[in-house]
Amino acid sequence: MFVVDTNILLYAADRDCPEHAVCRRRVEDWRKQVTPWHLTWGIVYEFLRVSTHPNVFRKPFSMAQAWSFVEAVLASPALTILVATDRHRRVARGVLAEMPAIRGNLVFDAFTAILMREHGLKTIYTRDADFNRFPFIEVIDPLQERRRKAPAIS
Repeated sequence: MFVVDTNILLYAADRDCPEHAVCRRRVEDWRKQVTPWHLTWGIVYEFLRVSTHPNVFRKPFSMAQAWSFVEAVLASPALTILVATDRHRRVARGVLAEMPAIRGNLVFDAFTAILMREHGLKTIYTRDADFNRFPFIEVIDPLQERRRKAPAIS
């Protein structure tokens, strides 16, 4: 079981980027599998924000195009969306106490990491090196096909 980060979905959707073929193939494989895999609503909305933004995405999608991509992913039988439970506050407090240097842009990644810990998930597919800062997460870069770990922030 694992989480797929926004950047992998963006590369899978953007036919013009060099990472497209590998990420598209991975997403298609995950869509067919029976082993559970996960997204968060934050990841979904970040995909919508970036893929429709004219100053960020090379050829921005219309919202209808972006939502169509999301719908296709959400139709995956083994996919679930991680949501906060009644334990979220306690888990968040623990992670934020363990990692007091979390701030700024890392807060959004921390939300994903906190949801992962809350649901007992340890692996994320991403190209975002910031996830290496969370010592309880194993990062897999699908273009490198290796697991990356880095020291936690202090």
